[in-house]
Amino acid sequence: MKTRETPKPNTGITPAKAQRRKVRLNLMILSLRLCAFAGVLCLVFGAACGKRRPPLPPVERVIQRTESLSGAQQGNEVILSWPAPSRNAPNSSVQSIRRIDVYRLAEKPGAPFALTEDEFSARATLVGSVTYEQIQTAGDTLTYRDTLELAGQPTRLRYAIRYVNASGQRAAFSNFLTIEPAARIAKAPALSTDVKIAEDAITLSWQAPAANIDNSTPVNLLGYNVYRTDEAQTTPGNQPLNQSLISGTEYADKNFQFGHNYHYLVRAVSLGTGGLQVESLNSNAVAVSPKDVFPPAAPERPSVAAPEPSSAKLAIFFAANKETDIAGYNIYRSTDPDLPKQNWTKLNQTLLTRTTFRDDKVEPGKTYYYYVVAVDNAGNQSPPSEVGSEKAP
Repeated sequence: MKTRETPKPNTGITPAKAQRRKVRLNLMILSLRLCAFAGVLCLVFGAACGKRRPPLPPVERVIQRTESLSGAQQGNEVILSWPAPSRNAPNSSVQSIRRIDVYRLAEKPGAPFALTEDEFSARATLVGSVTYEQIQTAGDTLTYRDTLELAGQPTRLRYAIRYVNASGQRAAFSNFLTIEPAARIAKAPALSTDVKIAEDAITLSWQAPAANIDNSTPVNLLGYNVYRTDEAQTTPGNQPLNQSLISGTEYADKNFQFGHNYHYLVRAVSLGTGGLQVESLNSNAVAVSPKDVFPPAAPERPSVAAPEPSSAKLAIFFAANKETDIAGYNIYRSTDPDLPKQNWTKLNQTLLTRTTFRDDKVEPGKTYYYYVVAVDNAGNQSPPSEVGSEKAP
């Protein structure tokens, strides 16, 4: 006997579809449970839920480019300078500036001035670099000296620099600096070591250059500039000591101080391209340490008088010396005007800073003779003044 199965109603849902629906339903239930759990956590830790962290300090941007490249020709060199980066990244950072590359492009003087960075990069030559050690030890200004081989042909040089970081990445080029160097620039003069030191001046002398840097003659010479450095400086400043060009081969420096150490150098000045003044390279440097060995002038004759007719005292008055470095005065006394002055008695124990003195160790009726000696800050003593005298009352 055959058993007839009652046919199931046709719903159109296959077993596979039912299984996928079941999985989606389970995922929805799990998501709702997680949201509920998160809500409980926010209720428990409500004070911290949604709270923002303190803002982080801004990251300092490292200076990667300068717009202040400048320079000038000096002899057969072009000296470039620019401000050192005010701050650099730490050594461990890839942004730390590790060197500064210097580029140069030689052009004809009439070439167009307009030039893109890409064009400059394709045509320029890397002529040198400022090393990491030089960057670290530099002051406010970095410099680079580019030595030229001048062939006498007019040319225009275009310079630019770019920073390179620790990862080897190159920054954008600086501003362009253009210079048209001149070939007929005077060689450096020779500064004499025979320096004359007087009380009011340090006098320098030098030998004029015999030829230009390309060995041509006559010498292209307008005059000279004199520079001086002291103990606080390592390189000469931009301003010479002289207010105008020196036409001769001698200069007297009257603005100095005894006890200081100085270094002097001289540069010849030539007429450059476009009427500009171009200095030569530095002469040899000469060290000068002026010492004050110059005594003051003798004071004027002192005046001597009795302050009161009945007092056994004598008052001495004298005029102050005109020198500005007078430290004080000594007063000497004797009862014998013919006694050698080195044998007279010094009355003051310490230097007198006033121009008056009272001698209260006198005997009535006896005549006393006095002279004065000035002493400067270096300990130099003047000749003795003329003698003044008076009888004690």
